[in-house]
Amino acid sequence: MAIGLFFVLLAVLLVIAFPVGGVFGLMSVLPGAIGDLNFGAADVVRSMFSGMNSFTLLAVPLFMVSGMIMAEGGLSKRLFEFFGYFIGNKRAGFPCAVVATCMFYAAISGSSPATVSAVGAMTIPFLVEMGYDIVFATSIVTVAGGLGVIIPPSISYIVYAAAASASPSDLFIAGIIPGLLIGGALMVYCHIYCAKYGEDKEKLMASYNGLREKGFLPLLKESFWALLTPVIILGCIYSGICSPTEAAVISVIYGLFVCVFVYKTIKMKDLGKVFVAGAKTYVNILFVIAAATAFARAMTLLRYPQTISEAVLSVTDNKIVILLLMNIIMLVCGMIIDNIPNIMILTPILVPIAKAVGVDPVHFGIIMTCNLAIGMVTPPMGINLFVASGMTKIPMLKLAKATIPFLIAFLLCLMLITFIPQLSLWLPAVLK
Repeated sequence: MAIGLFFVLLAVLLVIAFPVGGVFGLMSVLPGAIGDLNFGAADVVRSMFSGMNSFTLLAVPLFMVSGMIMAEGGLSKRLFEFFGYFIGNKRAGFPCAVVATCMFYAAISGSSPATVSAVGAMTIPFLVEMGYDIVFATSIVTVAGGLGVIIPPSISYIVYAAAASASPSDLFIAGIIPGLLIGGALMVYCHIYCAKYGEDKEKLMASYNGLREKGFLPLLKESFWALLTPVIILGCIYSGICSPTEAAVISVIYGLFVCVFVYKTIKMKDLGKVFVAGAKTYVNILFVIAAATAFARAMTLLRYPQTISEAVLSVTDNKIVILLLMNIIMLVCGMIIDNIPNIMILTPILVPIAKAVGVDPVHFGIIMTCNLAIGMVTPPMGINLFVASGMTKIPMLKLAKATIPFLIAFLLCLMLITFIPQLSLWLPAVLK
């Protein structure tokens, strides 16, 4: 099968909303069925099972369950109050506290939609009560929730590490500075917006004084266990005590301990529902990853990645041009396909090109994740938009328009991350 026809058919199946796992499975079988490749249905099934036999990928369901436990346990409220205590009286203090909460919660859940849901459900009504426009309040959470796939531990990093044969620990460390950079840029826009449109100082100070009246020590006592969560998870990884997969087990156990016995926000009888919800979510991702593994194997046997790499490099070997082109490809793909399938499709195609122009695979993993995080906030398939729109009943296109200034800040950071490798690679080098 001609390479052009192969990818046109792939695109058509995705555009008509054929199930993503089914697309990968069908496209894996097709070359063998028409005689282009000795890779039949039995080989596809074997590839799917062998792809799941991965210690690294075992971290994905564990972090997903951990994130659900934290969401049910109401940790986002305690984090928001803690940050609001320090900056709530400043211009854009509470909107910035929302961004900080998203950043911190991202280090707990590892998931962008989970961050939007857990943080947004509590902070959006609060900001509206303080006099902020509901569309602005929702757009903050929608975009800042994208940090859930950038700030470690991230499910996207785990999937990319498995697909690119990269170190998940290095990716976790590399994602810290880019995540902080993007979070800082979003806070800058919050400050600009509030300076332009003003704030209801009377309501804000009333809420801020309410937090101050609690006192620092009682507030720290309430939020201590929530604040300690990412310290324990990431500390175990960065100190070399355990691998990301083992840290995922620790995150589940710690989350259960905190939510059931410390905060008592989850009852033992409700744990079954939490685990079942986690299993239902993971089953879909599991099949996509398994089918995508077979898809990547078929493409490798057909030498499509090498063909595409040679074709791109024959046109230009300018590193800047190639990086810009790959960023555009990833941004467009992020708009129409979900995060995990994108990683499984694009990694075997783009990583060889990136390596050919001297881009470190860990650095490229951060670039890819940042691009796909933007895709989670852009129509038509932006999952963060669907989650936030569903919570607030704001029309999705209206919400998408409101996120544009935040996305401009996000894109500026993406360019810095793309062309300044040390933003991603300096910390892993220091901690090795």
